[in-house]
Amino acid sequence: MQPADRSAVRPPGVDVNRHRWAVWPGKPYPLGATWDGEGVNFALFSENAEAVELCLFDPHGHESGRIPLEEQTDLVWHCYLPEARPGQHYGYRVHGPYDPEQGHRFNHHKLLIDPYAKMIEGALQWTDAHFGYVVGDPDADLSFDTRDNAADMPKCKVIDPAFSWHDDRPPGTPWHETVIYELHVRGFTMLAPCVPQPLRGTYGGMASEPVVNYLSRLGVTAVELMPVHESVTERRLADRGYADFWGYNSIGYFAPELGYSASGTAAEFKTMVKRLHSAGIEVILDVVYNHTAEGSELGPTLCFRGIDNALYYRLDPDEPRGYLDFTGTGNTLNLRQPRVVQLIMDSLRYWVTEMHVDGFRFDLASALARELHEVDRLGTFFDLIHQDPTLSQVKLIAEPWDVGEGGYQVGNFPPGWTEWNGQYRDTVRSLWRGDPGQVGDLATRLSGSSDLYQSDGRRPVASINFVTCHDGFTLADLVSYNHKHNEDNGEDNADGTDHDLSSNHGVEGPTEDTEIRSLRLRQQCNLLATLLLSQGVPMLLAGDEINRTQRGNNNAYCQDNEISWVDWALDDADREMLAFARHVIALRRRHPIFRRRKFLRGEPVQADGRKDVSWLRPGGGEMAAADWDEPERRCLGMFLLGEGLEEYDDRNYRLLDDNFLVLLNAGAEEVTFHLPRRPGHARWLPVVDTFAGLEAMGAGRAPGAKIALAGRSLMVLRQPAPSSPSRHVETGP
Repeated sequence: MQPADRSAVRPPGVDVNRHRWAVWPGKPYPLGATWDGEGVNFALFSENAEAVELCLFDPHGHESGRIPLEEQTDLVWHCYLPEARPGQHYGYRVHGPYDPEQGHRFNHHKLLIDPYAKMIEGALQWTDAHFGYVVGDPDADLSFDTRDNAADMPKCKVIDPAFSWHDDRPPGTPWHETVIYELHVRGFTMLAPCVPQPLRGTYGGMASEPVVNYLSRLGVTAVELMPVHESVTERRLADRGYADFWGYNSIGYFAPELGYSASGTAAEFKTMVKRLHSAGIEVILDVVYNHTAEGSELGPTLCFRGIDNALYYRLDPDEPRGYLDFTGTGNTLNLRQPRVVQLIMDSLRYWVTEMHVDGFRFDLASALARELHEVDRLGTFFDLIHQDPTLSQVKLIAEPWDVGEGGYQVGNFPPGWTEWNGQYRDTVRSLWRGDPGQVGDLATRLSGSSDLYQSDGRRPVASINFVTCHDGFTLADLVSYNHKHNEDNGEDNADGTDHDLSSNHGVEGPTEDTEIRSLRLRQQCNLLATLLLSQGVPMLLAGDEINRTQRGNNNAYCQDNEISWVDWALDDADREMLAFARHVIALRRRHPIFRRRKFLRGEPVQADGRKDVSWLRPGGGEMAAADWDEPERRCLGMFLLGEGLEEYDDRNYRLLDDNFLVLLNAGAEEVTFHLPRRPGHARWLPVVDTFAGLEAMGAGRAPGAKIALAGRSLMVLRQPAPSSPSRHVETGP
């Protein structure tokens, strides 16, 4: 079926230039809408378009002009409007063939978002008119819809990028000193009583003094913001009264989400970055370049699909009507096309150079590495980033998996990249749950996961260690539920993972049983301490340090409410947990032995044969090969030799440290542990004890003494090393 109205003819009855705008040829670069102080240049790339119209709107959403772009240079359609100013709303209509079976889905009846828009204003109001085909038609997406969707579409907005950055500089925190705090801009401050009401849930709230002070006192060095690119709530969610709270449904890769802006300006995001930088806190963005909000071939026509579907998306080479979906969302951006790669690279540079962010976490990064079907760890995208003088210097974090075949690529990303270490998460969860056969893998994770990152020359900082993140249980829920409870999502509890490696410790969910509550709190401390004392880069989930719960929901992506928001009404247990988190973060910061630049190898590093790390049995002897194979072994000692340790700070100053002993007992029964003995050495001073708590850790213990290690507890002891004129170690925990 090929109806006549699929041609590039303009809809009847439209006054093309009702305000008679002056139109100059303009330039093909830069793409997007660029204010130069005199007028605005508009440029849009489309390889297969037959005509492009720039649609201008007044502040009330009424179309005030429609300008054909007569100029085309290197497949970029462009013009310059000397009378346009910042604040001008606009969108595009793109003409071309509507032939889904050949991969083309142009429909000039649909107003489209500029992929390079720096601001997108207004919420998408869902109607059938947003679809390029007739919804419900027997021919599905082969039909052609002629309804105009402009009235219910968000509008792009020209901005003035000027901002007074003054002396803002990136903190430049080295990876080995980094502690990441993953948070949601809206969810973090929505219930914060210390934040003024108008600023709650916004960039302004994140920039407020109480929030910045809280982060500084906690001791984190970077915030990793869940997606802040302009996004769209899927229709299936909107029709049921839900929202795409997490924001992994991007539609504008240059536009900060205005729903998080109290002032409705992009400058508010810049103010947040500047304020956090002044406190020494870096800003890392979680970015979603693997797919867009347009979904499968049955999704809406909002932007890329209507501009050039065959170029922007990975189409099925055998049936171009359909998409290759490596993301589980219905589509995958086509990084085999240079212009699509340019879009992503331009977006990344914009956020670094114009918005001053310090790095990126790439959602489903394996999808970005697929040259054809296979994941290519040296794909074009990675080559370009490594060669870029700006992007190669910021923090780059991969979520090293997607949903396609061979998509799990933990340990396989190239040098220069760090990775979310899913194996670390699973091992630590399994150990503290009491699963058998975990101590061998735990030792590898504690010492930096050399099995994953050493072969290609990377170091422990390649591993982003985490126990919880936005996707899954919170830390409190991990120790309170055996099963997910996602009924509030309206999907019959079928969504979310069933592989949580969690334990409720006797009762599912909340309980008044004091023994169970005490055990849960101790298990949270065990998990948090393990995370912060491991080699690599620790990442905490916001609110875990104050026992945040999502009531057993392990997939709260659609819950823009108290389920997802951080609850700041703290009780005694919450304050105890917060104090513990601050204490252990400070311990890590003050002692370089917990953040070494090299892997712990268990090899001699001193003339007397002492090793950088020794793995100990409760009796005090070193673990033998047979010990590692005992499936029921759940207790392990890690002796870290700080005496004579050679590490260097950024000034190449030699750092020496104390000796440390980390004792872990994931079993239910108490274990007697013999402390290492060496003549002439100082007493062992307890600095962490998850059973006794911060206030009752006890006095120092003599070398060789026996110590009772409670079931399901962790203890850290420090042995001050002999003084040395070259020592540079802070005192502290």
